[in-house]
Amino acid sequence: MTFGKTPALAGLLAVGLVSTLGVESASAQCGRASWYALHSKTASGERMRPLALTAAHRSLPFGTRLRVSNKTTGKSVVVRINDRGPFIRGRFLDLSKGAARTIGMGGVGSVCIARL
Repeated sequence: MTFGKTPALAGLLAVGLVSTLGVESASAQCGRASWYALHSKTASGERMRPLALTAAHRSLPFGTRLRVSNKTTGKSVVVRINDRGPFIRGRFLDLSKGAARTIGMGGVGSVCIARL
C-alpha cells in the first residue's frame, strides 16, 4: 500500500492511524446503561445519594473514576464507582439518577466509558 510519493507523508499517516486506533479504542467501552436510585447503602458501604455523580459496575474497583458519554446527546459526566451492578442482562453500567440526568439519559441508553 502506498501513501504517496513522500516517505514523510507515509510516516505521518501511519502514526495518525496508530494513535487514533490504539489509545482511544483500548480504553473506551460502549454499551447499554441504566440509572437507579436506592435509599440504602451501596456495596462499598456508602449511603446511596441519588443526585451524586456515582455509578455501579460489576468489576471495576470502588473509587474508579469514569468519563461516561451519552452516545445520543453527546453529553458526558465524570462518575465514581461506589456500587456493584447492574444485574440485568445486556447492561454494563448503572448510573445514579443525578449522573443520568446530567447526560440527558432516560431509563436506558447507549453510553461509552473511559477510565480516568
